[in-house]
Amino acid sequence: MAEDPVRDFFRRPSCVAQRQYEALRCVFLDGGSQKQAAQRFGYSYAAFRQLVHNFRRSGRAGEPPPLLPRNAEGGRPGGRRRPPASP
Repeated sequence: MAEDPVRDFFRRPSCVAQRQYEALRCVFLDGGSQKQAAQRFGYSYAAFRQLVHNFRRSGRAGEPPPLLPRNAEGGRPGGRRRPPASP
């Protein structure tokens, strides 16, 4: 099959956040095993298990996924915000 740059965008993600997203999607939506996803996206099995653990923990706590970038306050977009400190 000829190289297709559009498909390769998804098959070979170039940035860390997209790579994490695609690997997690492989497990949670496509039904792949953690071992398969780790190998396909270049993670060690132990490192990928930790990524899955952190992702599940954040989801259960109602927080945004850990692969979103942090904002200026150190939190993630859409995350819980602390009320301003009392004077």
